[in-house]
Amino acid sequence: MQLIGLTGGIASGKSTIASRLASHGAVVVDADRIAREVVEPGTPALAQIAERFGDGVIAADGSLDRPALGAIVFGDPEALQALNGITHPAVLAASTERFRAAAEADPEAIVVYDVPLLVESANEYPFDRVVVAHAPAETRIHRLVTLRGMDAAEAERRIRSQATDEQRLAVADDVIDTGGTLQQTLDQVDSLWERLRAAS
Repeated sequence: MQLIGLTGGIASGKSTIASRLASHGAVVVDADRIAREVVEPGTPALAQIAERFGDGVIAADGSLDRPALGAIVFGDPEALQALNGITHPAVLAASTERFRAAAEADPEAIVVYDVPLLVESANEYPFDRVVVAHAPAETRIHRLVTLRGMDAAEAERRIRSQATDEQRLAVADDVIDTGGTLQQTLDQVDSLWERLRAAS
């Protein structure tokens, strides 16, 4: 099994790359989806969050009230660290289980871990390669404004809150330049896939 880390800033085209790799046969594991699953009602992580932050972060239907929790942890490094101390081990365990299952199903599997905060979080995974989706900040702001309806100031704030391009590029084994046309991006992904297949 090859374990590939795929990362990129908001609106960098990471999802496009992940779906193209999946269409070629890669097993894509989505860190954001797992992060939502580990705090669903009835999970140990959600119980720990309620215990640490109070019942006010639990919605009437028993699910996590993300805005209420966000209001507590954003701007409070100690609270955010406490939250990460609960959620990160749960995400790590669930992700590792998905990798193991993929390897059992196919020892030659190419597993792509789609993880937006690869640089920001301590990387506990033994990646064979790290792939970075990269587009200039101006391009990403334009995408957030035109495709997601965000105002420009909020788009800039979101981008500034993440790792810098330099930080991401510093850990990259492969860079997919997503600043051009969709076809140019897909061509680069196809070429990457050929290299991964040749290495397996």
